[in-house]
Amino acid sequence: MATIVAFHAHPDDEVLLTGGTIARLAAEGHRVIVVVACDGDVKDGPEQGRRLEELRASAAILGADRAVHLGYADSGHGPVLYEDPPGRTRFARADVEEAAGRLAALLAEEHADLLLSYDPHGGYGHRDHVRVHQVGAQAARLAGVRVVEATVPRELVVRVARPLLVLRLLTRHRLNEMRGYGMPQSVITHRIDVRRYAGQKRAALAAHRTPVSGRGRSARAFRLLLRSPLPVFRAVCGTEWFPEPGGRTGELVARDHAAGPDRPA
Repeated sequence: MATIVAFHAHPDDEVLLTGGTIARLAAEGHRVIVVVACDGDVKDGPEQGRRLEELRASAAILGADRAVHLGYADSGHGPVLYEDPPGRTRFARADVEEAAGRLAALLAEEHADLLLSYDPHGGYGHRDHVRVHQVGAQAARLAGVRVVEATVPRELVVRVARPLLVLRLLTRHRLNEMRGYGMPQSVITHRIDVRRYAGQKRAALAAHRTPVSGRGRSARAFRLLLRSPLPVFRAVCGTEWFPEPGGRTGELVARDHAAGPDRPA
């Protein structure tokens, strides 16, 4: 049994980027810990903390052993970076070394064998996602743990973006910007077939009721995805992608997995 830590920016990212991989690894007998940097609350209010509750429900559906909040506040997406809320620091303002130290301590505590993090662009440039890459890379170095970085193929992003832009399901993104999202197919080292776990992935996404029930276009896209027939959901969300720094290929977690590169087997 290996221990895998899946490090994400916000509640619901764990499903969208790695939900099938988490479910597959858990089904294969590995121990998976989901860690989110941010609580998902951009502003204080009566629903504060609800998104972390939804995260715990989602993690349980995927088969993860536990869900952990690294302790930071959501930075939001857009030109304005709000002041830090009382007692919390927005993740985009977090000191990388301090945050990496927190994550590295958790990796050591859990005797982690593999860290799932984000590509250098954070997928689509969200400041919290970019910080996840920075913190995850440094934490992996500190803890001596192998790391792979969740992404999407850049070529696929462009193909999918065009109809979504036409339907106005995407409004905060421009096609020219989206050409730089994700990573080129040529650098992706691990393509994980998660079609068998599509039902779990969809149920875990549905557990995130707050973003799904919102009024924005992203909420509409979530609802459209959740209401699609399972074969359609499976076709859309049945593969997850990871480049590994250094270009290592092969199984994401071998059946006779080795310990991290700087830790004894």
